[in-house]
Order: sequence, then structure tokens, then C-alpha cells
Amino acid sequence: MTRRRNTAPPREEVLGAAMAMIAERGLEKLTMAALGREVGMSSGHLLYYFHSKDELLLRTLEWSEGRLGAERARLLTRTAPARDRLDAYVDLYVPDGHRDPHWTLWLEVWNRSQNADDEARDRQAAIEGAWHRDLVALLAEGMSRGEFRTLDPDRFATRLRALLDGFSINVAIGLRGADRDRILSHVREFLDESLG
Repeated sequence: MTRRRNTAPPREEVLGAAMAMIAERGLEKLTMAALGREVGMSSGHLLYYFHSKDELLLRTLEWSEGRLGAERARLLTRTAPARDRLDAYVDLYVPDGHRDPHWTLWLEVWNRSQNADDEARDRQAAIEGAWHRDLVALLAEGMSRGEFRTLDPDRFATRLRALLDGFSINVAIGLRGADRDRILSHVREFLDESLG
């Protein structure tokens, strides 16, 4: 007689399902019970693996960021002028529109981080750090090739990411007058003025 094993879906499948639920139904509909039904697991089983909804959200963000990081690497390592690659970076950074699932998740994780432990904060900082390091390297490359005027790439990257975060939050929450195209136009104008 063969014993049937109760195998859980791979974590990537669970994280992908969580992201799909955020995209389709919104973050408020993502509960452990609903996700469990989606992937054929009990909410208790999910809690065994993730310990809390905060941990599930952070792992889903890390999974999503891993995918975005691969896309960012592909865009930034292609053969193109630094400014074209900088525009591609900005395009990838800014939400697609109101309720963009990746940004919806980011906003929730940021909000929950007020009560997060040091380990969770370090994991968030690692995600932020990857975006920052890639931007600093691209800016430094553009300066070394004479495509951008000389400035402190780390300092400029910090300011640019703060600008992108502010605009991106406006797009993600659907603030009137903050549509993606208008925001991208503002950012490109800022880059022209600052780097030209």
C-alpha cells in the first residue's frame, strides 16, 4: 500500500499566488485563509511556513524584488547610452498606475515596518540597497563616459530615489494629477536639468 504524501506547493508558487491575489483583488483580500484556498493549503499550514502575515508580505516582496532585480540587471547591462539605461531604470521604478500590485505591497510593508524587528528591517534595507547600488553605478558610469556632468553619484542617487519614491506613492495611491506619464515627464525634465 502506497502512502499518499501531503506535499505543500513550492514557496515560489505560494509567493506568486500572493502577488497575483494582490493584483487581482487588492491587499485587503489577501488573508491567510484566502491564500490557503488558492494554493490548496490550510491557513495553519501557511502560518507554519511564514509565522505571520507580516513575514508572508515581506517574503512576497523579496520574491517580487528578485524578479524586478533580474529585469533591472538586464536593462542596465545592455549596450546603450547611460541616459537611455537611466530612463529604463526610472520606467521600471515608477508604478504602472493606481493600485500597482508591487507598489501596493511595498506601501504595506513600509507601513508595517514601524513595528518590525531588526532582521526584517535589514531585509528591507537590502532590497533598497540593491536599487541604490545599481543607480550609483549607472550614474558613475555615465559621468566617467562624459554623458553626465560630474557630481557625487551616491548623493544624487539618494535624492533621485527620494523623488521617485514620492512621485511613485502618488501614482500608486491614485492621487489626482499624478498619472504615470506626467510623473515620468517631471522626472525626465529633472534629469535633463541635473545631469546635462
